[in-house]
Amino acid sequence: MSDYVDLYCERLAPGLFGEPLNLLSNLAFVVASGLLLWLLAGQVRPVPFSVWLLPVLLGVVGLASASFHAFATRATSAADSTAIAVFILVTVVNLVHWMWGVRWRWAWLAAPAYLVLSVGVGVLAQWLGGERATLGGYLPALVGLALFGLAVRLTTPPSVAGFGNLLLAATGVFAVSLALRTADLPLCATAPVGTHFVWHVLNAVVLFLVGYAVLRRWQRTPSR
Repeated sequence: MSDYVDLYCERLAPGLFGEPLNLLSNLAFVVASGLLLWLLAGQVRPVPFSVWLLPVLLGVVGLASASFHAFATRATSAADSTAIAVFILVTVVNLVHWMWGVRWRWAWLAAPAYLVLSVGVGVLAQWLGGERATLGGYLPALVGLALFGLAVRLTTPPSVAGFGNLLLAATGVFAVSLALRTADLPLCATAPVGTHFVWHVLNAVVLFLVGYAVLRRWQRTPSR
């Protein structure tokens, strides 16, 4: 059984440079990660590990995605999916802790809660609209990000509620990026390079906005 994975319009044959735009566009994740790390490096007080973790994982997402689009194997595909899943789960826990001040031992419960939500949303979407309705498995992430944005906007003090706007902005960009990801194969005949590379660029913006919201929230948290 071949280990070769061919999922996107741009890839026409196996090989390291079979998806040049999809490969190079992962630099957007590295740039977003580097910008957040640069912002954190300039802080006067010590930065908590949890705040450092998001930009580091953002960079890992970019590297894992680049490896998949370079080698297109089952192993690199699994690494790509795992990096994204880890980033999402760590982000969920960080948001619960930093936006609402929930203690870490309770905030970690948000990770399994998100997994339950993710499975429920995915199953419901597939039942209502078939496989395409799940948006490649990313519909739960879109719904979750929108819910977090609304919850922060509506349930936190004015000094914190503004960060909900950042999360809602990220939700809007994410919706556009998902639309372009979904359009990659259907538009292949008219756009031979596909649209997946734009998904990378816009998704890097999404992850940057989420990481920036956590960074800014930490900055406004009084030192203990």
